[in-house]
Amino acid sequence: MGTLSSELLQHISSHVALALQEDIGTGDITAELIPEANQLTAQVITREPAVLCGKAWVEEVFYQLDPTVNLNWLAEEGELLVENQPFLTLSGNARSILTGERTALNYVQLLSYTATVAKKYADLVADQSLAILDTRKTIPSLRLAQKYAITVGGAKKPSYWPF
Repeated sequence: MGTLSSELLQHISSHVALALQEDIGTGDITAELIPEANQLTAQVITREPAVLCGKAWVEEVFYQLDPTVNLNWLAEEGELLVENQPFLTLSGNARSILTGERTALNYVQLLSYTATVAKKYADLVADQSLAILDTRKTIPSLRLAQKYAITVGGAKKPSYWPF
C-alpha cells in the first residue's frame, strides 16, 4: 500500500492505545504467570485463504507494549495468503508477546477479512467499467481502518481518503 499518511498513523496509534487499555487494563494476570525473563518465538498462520491486511496495527500493538519484540513479516500487505500459510514470526519477551497477541490478532483478523471480501467483489467487476466503493456502514472508531482495508482488497480509493 505504500507509505501511510500521518493522519492514519496517528489514528492507528490512538486506536491501539485504547484497544490495549480495554484488553489489558492495569495488567495481564495470565502473562504474569510466565517468568519475566522468558523469551519466546511464535509463528502466526492463516487457517483459510485471505488477503493480508493490518500490519501497521500489529506493529503498533507491539511497539506500544514492548518495542524490543521483533516482528518478521513473511508476507506483504495485500498479499493473498493460502490456507495454513505462516505470515508473521514474533520473537522476544514471552510476557509481551502473550499480552499483545489477542489485540494484534483482532486487528489482523478484522482487517484481513474486510480486505478479502473487498477483493472478492473487486475481482467480480474487474473486467467491467465498474468500481467497488465503500459505504459509511463501518464500525465506529474503526472506520479509517476498514476503509484502508477495502483499498488493500482492491476497492477504489476516493481522493478524500487520508491514506
